[in-house]
Amino acid sequence: MVSIVGYSSAGVVAYVVWRLLRGYFVRSPLDNIPGPPPTSKIAGDMFQLLGQEHWDFVRKICDTYGAIAKLHGPLGDQFLHVYDPKALHSIFVKDQESYYKGPEAVAAMELLIGPGLLATYGAPHKKQRKMLNPVFSVAHMRNLTPLFYSIADKLRIAIETRVKDGPQALDVLTWMGRTALELVGQGGLGHSFDPLVEDSQDEFAEAVKAYVPSFNEVLWAMLFFPYVKYMGPAWFRSMVANVFPIKSVRRMKRVNDIVMKHSQKLLDAKKAAVVREDQELMHMVAEGKDVMSILLRSNMDATEEDKLPGDELLAQMATFIIAGVDTTSNAMSRILHLLSEHQDVQDRLREEIQDAREQYGEEIPYDELSQLPYLDAVCRETLRLYAPLTLSNRQYETSVFCIFNDSPNTHCDVIELSTIPYFRFLNQSAASTER
Repeated sequence: MVSIVGYSSAGVVAYVVWRLLRGYFVRSPLDNIPGPPPTSKIAGDMFQLLGQEHWDFVRKICDTYGAIAKLHGPLGDQFLHVYDPKALHSIFVKDQESYYKGPEAVAAMELLIGPGLLATYGAPHKKQRKMLNPVFSVAHMRNLTPLFYSIADKLRIAIETRVKDGPQALDVLTWMGRTALELVGQGGLGHSFDPLVEDSQDEFAEAVKAYVPSFNEVLWAMLFFPYVKYMGPAWFRSMVANVFPIKSVRRMKRVNDIVMKHSQKLLDAKKAAVVREDQELMHMVAEGKDVMSILLRSNMDATEEDKLPGDELLAQMATFIIAGVDTTSNAMSRILHLLSEHQDVQDRLREEIQDAREQYGEEIPYDELSQLPYLDAVCRETLRLYAPLTLSNRQYETSVFCIFNDSPNTHCDVIELSTIPYFRFLNQSAASTER
């Protein structure tokens, strides 16, 4: 036993040393692409790139090295940072079938929430998208509009209550987080997390709020996720994570367990209600019009070939929660922040909405609301300048050429991606340069 542990430890040490030193002995196809020197021998540039205050680092890269730059990952890894609209269009739209999120991201999502949209690619991903795309149709979103108005009205009442005796300092980001959680909960899952008009404590809600911050604390472990599944059965891995000597890992495990436990309970209740037809659903939150209820009905009616198994349905439910709450709350907070800084824009937007309410009533119908030009412009421009998701990983799956804009700051026009091991693409800043 001792010898096995000794050999294993020696192997790990040898692997780490080789990863750190291989750049001195093995040529990389990225060697000729300019980029900043690594800020850490162990972590590379990852702390600067993924830290909460990373924008100064990102802007410096873009200003200094242009549309494409070489950055350094953990243990000597190298990858591309891409800041180029033409290349990003190729990667995310034109040739999207040639890329996937990379083994680290796929393994992390599969281990945490299961084989959902964030953890699949290729044929399984297409199958899930085929089932999910109709669920997010305009017709279904239109049915959710009264529900969203109800939540927005509760938010209005909650804020009015707190300022009725005079001006008060309010944490808008916190309020938008609570509101986004309720929007995603009721609209996506048919579950109410937060009454908004009063303070409450809910284990599920607290775990959802803590999920992304907890995950950010273990980003350093992404390098090891592809190998975790080989470390014994699931019960053994769970036991090891519970007693792991690093606090952030234990916290991530605890938060993930709570989210998955309550998601499973909610999914089981939804399944039972759908099987017993819609009478019971009519008495639940969202009255069976939520995305998950519609997905379950569609899945029941699908052919055996197209049906999603239980673990994939559970993964979709967890994905709705995790991917929807933070992005929604950050986008709404940014819109309100920008409106507070640009009073003229705020006045014009308020005038447009008030005119629409006089014409259509207090609750402007979905179709008319989506046609308000200035409201649409404010939302689009905010998302263009401050995208909720700023960084996205991609790795080639099949050999493909990526073409870059002809820019004086671009160091190469065409790259054969079959020669490049790993990428990290920045889509927010590149999108901001193209109107």
